[in-house]
Amino acid sequence: MSGMDVKLVLRSTRVVTPEGTRAAAVLVADGQIEAVLPYDAEVPEGARVEDFGDDVLLPGLVDTHVHVNDPGRTHWEGFWTATRAAAAGGITTLLDMPLNSLPPTTTVENLRIKQEVAAPKAHIDTGFWGGALPDNVKDLRPLHDAGVFGFKCFLSPSGVEEFPELNQEQLANSLAEIAGFGGLLIVHAEDPHHLEAAPQKSGEKYADFLASRPRDAENTAIENLIAQARRLDARVHVLHLSSSDALPQIAAAKREGVKVTVESCPHFLTLTAEEVPDGATEFKCCPPIREAANQDVLWAGLADGTIDCIVSDHSPCTTDLKTPDFASAWGGISSLQLGLPAIWTEARRRGHTLDEVVRWMSAAPAELAGLHRKGAIEAGRDADFAVLDPEATFTVDPAELFHRNQVTAYAGKTLYGVVRSTWLRGNRIAADGELAEPTGRLLERNQ
Repeated sequence: MSGMDVKLVLRSTRVVTPEGTRAAAVLVADGQIEAVLPYDAEVPEGARVEDFGDDVLLPGLVDTHVHVNDPGRTHWEGFWTATRAAAAGGITTLLDMPLNSLPPTTTVENLRIKQEVAAPKAHIDTGFWGGALPDNVKDLRPLHDAGVFGFKCFLSPSGVEEFPELNQEQLANSLAEIAGFGGLLIVHAEDPHHLEAAPQKSGEKYADFLASRPRDAENTAIENLIAQARRLDARVHVLHLSSSDALPQIAAAKREGVKVTVESCPHFLTLTAEEVPDGATEFKCCPPIREAANQDVLWAGLADGTIDCIVSDHSPCTTDLKTPDFASAWGGISSLQLGLPAIWTEARRRGHTLDEVVRWMSAAPAELAGLHRKGAIEAGRDADFAVLDPEATFTVDPAELFHRNQVTAYAGKTLYGVVRSTWLRGNRIAADGELAEPTGRLLERNQ
């Protein structure tokens, strides 16, 4: 190691590494982690030292499920606002979902449009998922070759007409194509037949909305997806799991060797159906926030490894679309800036450690997407960090969020975990609510 190369040393009594939390000094050179040394190791000559005391140095979080909506619905969110919110929340890498922007990321041409829009606005590193539609099987391999991280599909209506769902035959066709080049299909798994059979009532009652999106819809869709993945030896990922009933079949498929991974989200793990006031459609998402007893089982699924990771599914909209009618309001929860403290607050209450939170919110999402330079504080990775005071609390004030539309289901909640600063490739990009100019890079698969 050449001491001349090391320009920065970050020290803390609590550094979360793959081997556990310990006092350490992290040496940074050319935007990468050069070495992780004992806390009191000799500092290379000329290096700047930042000592965070007892604040915890975490690897920057990786959020693989973000709806940025830019271009086309930039009044809902955009790369400038979304990546600022992410940076303020300790996230240093995000992957953008292919829908809710216009055009959707379903052809290489559309991908290029989105990259061009994102490049000057990205405060953090940003990559893209492609979309699998009924009529774009021919576009999947070109998108894969162009660097998307995988492909998203819906098995029930997506909510936007330009991104139709796949039926079982179309799912099989897309999955066979994607498996042929070793790609990844990520799936919104709710079965349309169960949804059509469920009681559909408009109005302000959350109980009526919950009944309209039954667990059976998730359970059946996941069962069918696992069967297809098994048959085709394909790699699939279940998005935003909310039904704990599906965990046994997922665990069994994993034991059998089916290539299936699963995520859940802060809202399913920290909010409960019992606490949603009638008319409070800031809590509306699909699949829905379910009961406290269901949430307990989801946490058990995290603890035993059946659920791999936690990502935001940040799906914002303008305030006017959150009408008090649960049937007609836009479904989506804004949480990009709040995911880490929301999860840490609940995790610590349940006896989990920050090491586990880092695995769920940084290491595992990075592994899912093949982001081998992200997700851990170890030599050779990008020097992406979040500095967290885990004992400090704050009360969520929507007006202080960087999201374009400051509607959040977490308003008024007191959360543990204040992000003091965020670092991207050795540069401080956020500190105490102040953001630097954008220096994020656009990422492609296998970079």
